[in-house]
Formats: sequence, structure tokens, C-alpha cells
Amino acid sequence: MKRNIIAIAIVLTIFGCQKSNEKYASADVIDANELRVPTDSIAAEKIIKTADMRFRVKNVQNTKEQLSQTIKAEGGTVAEFSIESTIQETDKIKQSTDSLKEITSYRTQGYLVAKVPSEKLDEFTNTIAKIAVFVDHQSMKMDDQSIAYLANKLKAQNRVDAIEKINKVASKKSANVESSLYIKDDYVDKRIDNMQIDNRVKFSTITLNFYQDNTVKTMIVANDNLYDYRPAFINRLWLGIVNGWTIFKEIIIAVSNLWMLIIVGVLIFVVIKHFIRKDKMARKMATKNLIRNNQI
Repeated sequence: MKRNIIAIAIVLTIFGCQKSNEKYASADVIDANELRVPTDSIAAEKIIKTADMRFRVKNVQNTKEQLSQTIKAEGGTVAEFSIESTIQETDKIKQSTDSLKEITSYRTQGYLVAKVPSEKLDEFTNTIAKIAVFVDHQSMKMDDQSIAYLANKLKAQNRVDAIEKINKVASKKSANVESSLYIKDDYVDKRIDNMQIDNRVKFSTITLNFYQDNTVKTMIVANDNLYDYRPAFINRLWLGIVNGWTIFKEIIIAVSNLWMLIIVGVLIFVVIKHFIRKDKMARKMATKNLIRNNQI
């Protein structure tokens, strides 16, 4: 009896070890499969094209309108544009008393950013070269985002698998919920990155800088020099005489208002003159006495 029990225990032990080894082996195989990149995941070609041009035109405004029509016809869109005029020199010449001829030299520049279908980028640049008087600068850059696109795709799939595994062992613990939300957000980021890459691959960005020769424009403007609006010399002379007589009368009136001060001033003058005369007479008498004493 004891021998049978011992034999059964040995068999069960051996069987359990085999099951454990099979479990560990299968786990190792799963981990390896999870890390292995799928053979059907081939990096699709994702080439982002960007172009830049600077050119001279006859008229900036007309060129901007023509470019907008061409971009729309090609299936593209205008993302940004601006037109700026910079004054190089200005002068004003007197035409009459109240008008001037203003002569201005200015330079007009245009800036436009457009998105056009990538397959039509070369054709579009050729069209622009025909519009331009001559091209100062032209360049194109190609950026291969194939590997980055594939990496985002595989990482997004990994996050889907991770979410499925978390859902299988989901519990009410907050750690699982937070981990799931973090993985979902990261998954969304990868998907959006790839959507942006797809959009940039489909539509190329081209930056256009164009300008025209300096333009000279003349126009009649109001004279802002107030000195020119004064009357003629004869009129101003007569007005000056009249104004002088008015000022003189005002002075007389002002002096008449100060008659008391005039009287006080006259009295002070008389008193001072009296003392000066008295002093002179005293000095004269003293001098005569001194001479008389010397003679004696």
C-alpha cells in the first residue's frame, strides 16, 4: 500500500513539472511574438515636399490674384498671404497757396503660403516661373517620413493590444483606469501624428515671396504749411500799422490808470533834486570859506 502511494506521488510530481515547463515555454513564445514586428508591416512611402520661391513680377496685386486662381484650379488652398508697400522716398512741390504735388517712390512686396497637391507641385512651380519676370531663388525639399509613420502605426497597434489586456483584467482599482486612459491618450497622439503626416504628404507647402520695381506715384494734396496761408505783404504791413496804433492807445490807457504813481514819482524827484541842490550849495560855501582862510 505504501509503495503504491509513493509511486502515485512521484508520477504526479513529474507530471506537474512538465506542465510548469510547458507553461513557462508558452509564455516565452508569447513574449517573443509580441516583440516581433509583423512581416506584413512594410514602411509605405511617405515623402513630404516643401518648396520656396522668390521672384520679380510686373504688378504684385495682379500676381496675387493670378496665383490664387491658379492654386484653386490645381485643387490647392491659400494658407496665408500679405501685401506690403514700403516708401523709399517722398517729396512735396508747391502748386498753389493751398495745394502741393506729392511725389512718392515706394516698393511693393507680396508674401503667400499655399498648399497644393504634391503630384502637381512641379507643374505649379513651372507655372509660377512663367508668370515671373525672373526668378531670384527657387528650392524644394523632400522629407521622408516613412519610418516615423510606420513607427507610429506599430506603436498605436501595441496600445490597442495593451488596452485589450487591461480590459480583460479590469478591476475597480484606480491604477488600471489611469493606465488605460494614459495608453488611450498616447494612442490618439500617434494616430493624429500619422494623420498630419498623411495630410502633409498629400498637400505640399510652398512659400512665395514676390516683388515689383519701385513705383512712382504723384497726387495733389492739401498744403499743410500754415505760413503759406498768411496775407500778402501790403496787407500785413497795413494790419501791422493798425495793430501798432491799437497797442499805443492801450499803453496810454494803462498809464492813465497809474496817475497816482506818476504823482508820487514826481514828488520823489522834486525832493531828491532839492536835497541835491542844497548839498551843492553847502559844498560851495565850504569851498569859499576854505579859500578865504588860506588868503588870510
